[in-house]
Amino acid sequence: MKWTEVQEIAIQLSDAHPEVDPTKVNFVDLMRWVMALPDFNDDPKHCGERILEGIQQAWIEEIE
Repeated sequence: MKWTEVQEIAIQLSDAHPEVDPTKVNFVDLMRWVMALPDFNDDPKHCGERILEGIQQAWIEEIE
């Protein structure tokens, strides 16, 4: 899985951290949690604030 697969990342984060409110997650933790997902295999250098914002928004939508 790559950084650009924001919807899949959001689904996996929702499954991995069901107790977490994604609106309260800072980007440092979010990036670390994404990189810890079992299917994730992209370069951390390819991640930026816009990608993390997209992942966070997709995660918020996933739990609604």
